[in-house]
Amino acid sequence: MASAQKKSIPAPELTGGASWLNVSKPLTLADLKGKVVLLDFWTYCCINCMHIIPDLKKLETKYSKELVVIGVHSAKFQNEREAENIRQAILRYGIEHPVINDSNFAIWKAYGARAWPTLVLIDPEGNIVGSDTGEGHYAILDKLIGKLVSDFRSKNLMNEKPIPLSLEKHKLGPSFLSYPGKVLADEASNRLFIVDSNHNRIVITNLEGEVLDIAGNGETGRGDGAFKDASFHHPQGMTLQGNNLYVADTGNHLIRKLDLKAKIVTTIAGTGKQAEFMASGGMGISSPLNSPWDMAYLDGQLYIAMAGAHQIWVMDLETTVFQPFAGSGKEGRIDGHLDSCALAQPSGIIVSGSRLYFADSEVSSVRYVDREKKEVRTVVGQDLFVFGDEDGKGGEVRLQHPLGVANYSNLIYVADTYNHKIKVVNPSDTTCITFAGDGQPGFNDGKEPRFYEPGGLSFANNKLYIADTNNHAIRVIDMKTREVNTLQIKGLKMEVSENTLQSAIPPFARSVELPLKTLKMGSDIQLTLNINLPKGYHLNPNAPLIYRIDAGSGIQVEQANREVRLEKPELPIKISFKTASEEKSTDLKVSVSFYYCREDNQGACFIDAIVWNQPIKLDKESANTAVTLDYSVKLP
Repeated sequence: MASAQKKSIPAPELTGGASWLNVSKPLTLADLKGKVVLLDFWTYCCINCMHIIPDLKKLETKYSKELVVIGVHSAKFQNEREAENIRQAILRYGIEHPVINDSNFAIWKAYGARAWPTLVLIDPEGNIVGSDTGEGHYAILDKLIGKLVSDFRSKNLMNEKPIPLSLEKHKLGPSFLSYPGKVLADEASNRLFIVDSNHNRIVITNLEGEVLDIAGNGETGRGDGAFKDASFHHPQGMTLQGNNLYVADTGNHLIRKLDLKAKIVTTIAGTGKQAEFMASGGMGISSPLNSPWDMAYLDGQLYIAMAGAHQIWVMDLETTVFQPFAGSGKEGRIDGHLDSCALAQPSGIIVSGSRLYFADSEVSSVRYVDREKKEVRTVVGQDLFVFGDEDGKGGEVRLQHPLGVANYSNLIYVADTYNHKIKVVNPSDTTCITFAGDGQPGFNDGKEPRFYEPGGLSFANNKLYIADTNNHAIRVIDMKTREVNTLQIKGLKMEVSENTLQSAIPPFARSVELPLKTLKMGSDIQLTLNINLPKGYHLNPNAPLIYRIDAGSGIQVEQANREVRLEKPELPIKISFKTASEEKSTDLKVSVSFYYCREDNQGACFIDAIVWNQPIKLDKESANTAVTLDYSVKLP
């Protein structure tokens, strides 16, 4: 690595973090002794941090018994300091290694990190081997880890016992949509195109939500062909021209074309590999791209928000030649000529007259390219580390990592993603005001709505369609009444994986110790399990509720000490058992796991689990023949 250590320097302890995710308990360096440890200092907004996730997965797979990757999440944005938001990013990016929320930068400072991402390699004796920043370190990491494993195995100092994981993905149930990134509404054809990003597909409905077609088989891949056979990798933005829908296939670094008449997917740009920093472009499928995030069509050209390159690129659809159009490639907010200006992870783009407006996410700004004057200007926002939630004018305005823009009545509507708001910008006087949302993440419809990291916007029939990413839903604002509703997607299947919920006692189950309960001996007892769900939620009728009763001596339960699956469960759950005809003390342990969803079945379903430990005393004088166990579910 760039900064390799010549002498042994003990790694600082992993203390000071606010919480751990993907593990059942916090880890210490003592827990990790005998393992090669790779610390990944990241923040979930950062495109460079996203780029190294595949490398980390490859290393974790190759050295599954010897290597432990630990993500140290040291947040750039205020919104990213919240553990629940980090958990959503872990689910969105498919991260399956331990992550610590370093919200106060305690571990960052202890290790002297200076940039995202920073990688630190630690040997099995707890000494720092070296560190480096940025992307593209797979080869050297592979070599160093392989040598460490070989050296320490020869000394019999490797520990190949797995660490105790409790993956966040096991707490999330099925949903019709999964982290939809963008949406495109087309009034002329009465169609809505939804990028179902984590399901790796494009869902096509009418504007009322009835499914017309689906492009993509749901698997991560880059296969062309018929809609039902094609595959994508976490796609994002789209643009429509005639019967062709162009899709930024972000995870594959490709541009795909969907022929909506023939129902065929074709790759028209990119090689499937990430372009190098400061790449100059190329042609068709012979040259690489770098995380295209959104696109806009104008006069035979595709204008591409190339998030990974911090540039706007342009592609001629006839010749398939593509090249940088705006931005020097340096990350920042510098206005000026197309070649000398600086952009920072542009993630949403639209056409308005001779201008291309874009959400420049890392500088929390709304900016535009003036195609006639060949320059970039900023409407609202400031710089890389200037962000917040302030309405106002020009430089007074504070956004927080906006990802989407849409134009309506000469105004620019903005998905102010990390503020969980929709804002509206007037380019003529550079004012910005909040249009919908109160700044708190949530899933509320009506006149006082809440959103959760919305990522994409589009207008049709005086309605604003919103890809409400972390709510796994499409929200709709009536522009006349300003009332928000959740679009009811009709015609999608919600698949429940058999592997998702296999036990009544998953690692994340909450355990409750209850006070002693006296019951009448020699009696029939009614056991009632009261699971109180949040308002507006119900048990998923398409998924089982699993329970297990472990009973001590003196309690006779017909299905004791084994798991029972209830299909189409209803609450409360009632179970009968008998008590022995003798005075004694015993124990009753009841474990339950279940899925629950919104009553409209839109958005995500969740998995929860509870273990009640109920000590019992059997007494002939007692008249009590009932046990009620209560649990109130709290939304994640």
